[in-house]
This record gives sequence, C-alpha cells and structure tokens, in this order.
Amino acid sequence: MNSEDAPLTLTLDGPVAHLLFDRPAALNAINVPMAIAFRDAMRTIAASSDIRVVILKGAGRAFIAGGDLASLRENPLENAQALIEPLHEALAIMTGLSQPVIASVHGAVAGAGVSIALACDFVLAAQGTRFNLAYASIGTSPDASASWHLPRLVGLHKAMELLLLSEPFDADEALRLGLIGKKVAADQLQAETERLANRLAQGPTFALGQTKRLLRNAFQRSLEEQLDAEREGFCACTQTEDFGRGIEAFFAKERAHYLGS
Repeated sequence: MNSEDAPLTLTLDGPVAHLLFDRPAALNAINVPMAIAFRDAMRTIAASSDIRVVILKGAGRAFIAGGDLASLRENPLENAQALIEPLHEALAIMTGLSQPVIASVHGAVAGAGVSIALACDFVLAAQGTRFNLAYASIGTSPDASASWHLPRLVGLHKAMELLLLSEPFDADEALRLGLIGKKVAADQLQAETERLANRLAQGPTFALGQTKRLLRNAFQRSLEEQLDAEREGFCACTQTEDFGRGIEAFFAKERAHYLGS
C-alpha cells in the first residue's frame, strides 16, 4: 500500500498513539484524503480510554509542507471546503483531548503544518527545521487555527508580521518566539519525543486534561469565571482513582503510579 492509499497512519505503542502524516513525496502536503484520515484518527483517539499520549510526526524530509496546492488549482472553492472541513474538525477534537498531544517536527513546516503544530500541547523541533506561515504567499488568509493560536503565543503585532509577510524562520527563532518548546539535534528528535511521551503517559491523564481545558479557555473567561472552572476541575479530579494514588504517594514519600483514570 503506497502513501497515496494511506496518507496518514495511526499506530499504538502501549498507551502512546503515533499519528504519521505519510505523503513523503509531496512533503506531506495535506490533501482531502489526508484531512479526512486525520479527522478519522482523531475520532478514534477521542473514543479510546487506553490512549494517554498522542504524537504527531511526518514521514520523509518534512513534517507538513502546508496544503496540497495542486488539488486547489481546479475548483478551488469546492476543493478548499472539502479539505478544510475535516481538517478543522480534526483540530477541534485534538485541542479538546484530555491526552497531551506532541508535535515532533522536522524539515519543512509550512502553512497548515505550522498551524497544526501550534495547536498541539508540546512542540519539539529538530535543528534545521524551517518554518513559514506562507498563506500570504499564495494569496490566502490562514486556516487550521493559526489566527487563533498565533496571537496568543506571540502577541498581535508579531502575529501580523509572521502572517502578512510570510517570511521563513528557523528553529532558533521559533524557540525564541515561544512557538516550540524545545529544539533538539536532528538525530535526537525521535528519542526526545519518546522520552517526553513516556513521561506524560505515566501521568494522571484526567487531571492533565482538566489543566489543558483550563489553560485553553482562560483567555475567554473573567477571573471569577476561571476560578469557578478551577474549582469544578479540582473537585472532579478528587473523584478519580489517580487522585487517591497521588495523595497516598505524597504521604508515603513515593512516586505515584497513575493509571490515567
């Protein structure tokens, strides 16, 4: 089966889900079948109680080099809608997951590839990675959540600069701007990604999900509303088995062994 037949693969390694964008000949540019496969993979992950961490990565020389422009040359409106609808559903599901999501990026990360990475909870980038929010270069506004995440990460004026000028930048600049959490040597990217995933997979998944939702919704709430949400989240955590394990481990001065529930 070639990558056009299976443009995205989802594999499980214990509690870790590996989602591989797999169109290496096209630098993993997103076409409609890949967008649909991405959405279906996210639906599968959201329905699983066994998955505790998700890793997104790209096959070949790139993470994701944006959308597949060849598919937009004919019937651009129809094809854009067919691509964006499942892509956006996938991102809406992904950002609402309790499981932490790691983007492990390398090579070319452009357009929607940057947008998808920014929507993840952790971003690890290999030295030599090149980023470009290239939407203006093809005469379009952003998709895949870039306009939502970018100003929250870098501020309004810097987001304007990155999106309106569409100039490329490297992993060092991405780290300086706070767009990635860590830059690693290219030959260490997989090991560092797995190390982070294994650490998160041993954590209290329900509590991590509550924390994710609190952080993602904080900008839309007043302080009083956020305090209410924090109370509700904390109290919900107290009803989990992992909370009991954490409390007992604290008093025993031992490391807690969480079950993710």
